Amino acid sequence: MKKDQLSATPLAIESRPGKSEEKKGIGRRQFIKTAGAGALAFSIIPRHVLGGAGFTAPSDKLTLAYVGCGTQGLREMLPMLAVPEIQIIAVCDPNRDAVGYRDWSKTGLRDEIRRAINKPDWQPGGENIIPGGREVGKNVVDSYYGNVRASDDFKACTAYADYRELLDKEKDLDAVKIMTPDHLHGLFAMAALKRNKHVLMHKPLSNRLLEGKAVIELARQKPNVVTHLVPWDSNGSMEQVMAWINDGKIGKLREVHNWTNRPVWPQYPTLPAENVPVPEGLDWNLWLGPEADRAYSPNYTNMVFRGWYDFGGGSMADMGHYSLWTVFNALKLTSPEVVVPNLTHYVGMGDHVPNFVRNDFSFPQGCTVKFKYPANGDRPPVDLYWWDGGIRPTVPEELIAINQDDLPAEGMMFIGEKGKIISGFYVDNPRLFSKKKKEVKAVNPVVDSTRHDKMVDALSLFAKSCKAGAQYPGSFTEAEALTEAVNLYAASLRAQKALKYDAASRQITNLPSANKYLKRDYRTGWDPATI
Repeated sequence: MKKDQLSATPLAIESRPGKSEEKKGIGRRQFIKTAGAGALAFSIIPRHVLGGAGFTAPSDKLTLAYVGCGTQGLREMLPMLAVPEIQIIAVCDPNRDAVGYRDWSKTGLRDEIRRAINKPDWQPGGENIIPGGREVGKNVVDSYYGNVRASDDFKACTAYADYRELLDKEKDLDAVKIMTPDHLHGLFAMAALKRNKHVLMHKPLSNRLLEGKAVIELARQKPNVVTHLVPWDSNGSMEQVMAWINDGKIGKLREVHNWTNRPVWPQYPTLPAENVPVPEGLDWNLWLGPEADRAYSPNYTNMVFRGWYDFGGGSMADMGHYSLWTVFNALKLTSPEVVVPNLTHYVGMGDHVPNFVRNDFSFPQGCTVKFKYPANGDRPPVDLYWWDGGIRPTVPEELIAINQDDLPAEGMMFIGEKGKIISGFYVDNPRLFSKKKKEVKAVNPVVDSTRHDKMVDALSLFAKSCKAGAQYPGSFTEAEALTEAVNLYAASLRAQKALKYDAASRQITNLPSANKYLKRDYRTGWDPATI
């Protein structure tokens, strides 16, 4: 596919500050770090004041590289383009063109892009089915800035296949957003942090525990570099639930249950066996990154990567960050002492009889994993249960008593010695069932903003925090306990045995062979020390 097959809009020349401007007095990057904190507030007149309401000078914008131009990457790129404080100056993806992508519908993302860039006839090129790839990412950025924000005078952004090359060449870069498959998250985050770039990233921090810990440790060493994990912005509130728990409404808390209908992607019971050529424009070596070399398969990539232990983190890494982060914070959950898996299995037919298929490469169709957390302060020991694959807890007697004979597809439940609290997946609509009282429903706050508006507001806060060099809720360091849980979830499923975990040594003590699941064996050229 040629670039001119993509619908595009010519762009004006951008007035990014050059080297000569940086030499005059205070440099732009230094200004971003200090102006937000007020150090220069009275000595420099902001350019947006001179330019009028709604104007953000190019020199005041947060320059950002967008890494990962798959379907979800493009979908989350659109609200970022609408944030005046951010300018995307580069995109990166090992796949060049819109070939081989999958999505929730054939035209949904295409139509979202058309509306965002104000071009009703826009086409992604390639197969002209599902948008994706770095050339589409570049085209969307250039079209939006050139058409919707033409008065801002932006220069066309640059497209890269290799993230390492991007970091080497883009000298005027403040931040990155990482929207890659899970196996690249930790490595790419560390590479950015080492170069003092702010990092906005989707879940998880890593699909290996020790790599995730390394990301967190590096973030701690860089207090003025802002890090943010995107799921925090969607977390619900534990305020009402904790008020009931602290008031003794359900007695001593014993269990927390969280369940999801994920996976909504295939979980393959066998490794790909078909011989499929690598699509033209895809650098398969770059897509694999640190993971071992293997033959290309479309069943590894795009929308289905999360089901493989090498490339994904499974359902808990996918959805648990949205539901459980606020729970971990409120209950002060740190490191589990025991992790107990209970998983579905695959059955095949060999030699005319059924046989169990046990693999160490893909997550099960569904599972329950129990985490045993020790007491912390005045909070007693508590067991946390994660359920996925459509498996749910037993319907509580309290619901049957009011003629509700089923649980929703996704939800949350807190069980105490004297009652239960049942809520939606995001701890929304909590209901109290106590032995002393009838059902009590919480009053929900009115939500009057769209998902797009919420994302724009969150991205604007990220940009302002980066300019001030100040962390805000949702940083990498705050996700440590959750990072530990989602990776121990995967390790227990691979081991298929209960694991005893020692947080101090970061070791599984009862099954030493399972410690291999906590780390990654890096291919040559992809070691975190050299990238």
